[in-house]
Amino acid sequence: MSNRPPLPPFNRDTAIQKVRLAEDGWNTRNPEKVARAYTEDSWWRNRAEFAQGRAEIVGLLSRKWTRELEYRLIKELWAFDGNRIAVRFAYEYHDDSGQWYRAYGNENWEFAEDGLMRRRHACINEAPISASERKFHWDLSGPRPIEHPGLSDFGF
Repeated sequence: MSNRPPLPPFNRDTAIQKVRLAEDGWNTRNPEKVARAYTEDSWWRNRAEFAQGRAEIVGLLSRKWTRELEYRLIKELWAFDGNRIAVRFAYEYHDDSGQWYRAYGNENWEFAEDGLMRRRHACINEAPISASERKFHWDLSGPRPIEHPGLSDFGF
C-alpha cells in the first residue's frame, strides 16, 4: 500500500496542504482520479446521497459532473485535529440550460493512516446566480491559480 501525503496527524500547514490537494483534484472533474484519494471502502454522505467504496464514488461524481458544467471549486480549511479536517467550500457551475449556480457547504473528513480519506460528510446548499455574479474565473484546464482569491477574500 502506498501513502498519500500529507499524512495524519495534521498540523496547520499539512491540513492546508491536504485541503488544497483535494480542491485541485476535484477541479479536474475526473471521477476516477478523485476517487483514488479515498480508501477502497470509503463512506460518503453527499447531500441526501450515500456512497460506499470507490465504484460508488466514481458513479456519484460522474453523475454530478454530467449535470454541473464548467464546475469550479474553492475549499478552505475550517478546523483540524489529528486525522480529521473540516472544510468549507463554494463552487460555481451551470446546467445544460445555461443557468449558473453557486453552491456553499461544509465537509468533515476523516483519514486513514496512509493519508487516504475514509469518511466524508458533506452538507451543501445552492442558489441560482446570474453569469455577471460569478466570482470563480480561471481556465478549466488547470487548478485555481495561486493569485486567484479564496473564499475569505470574497466574504463567503
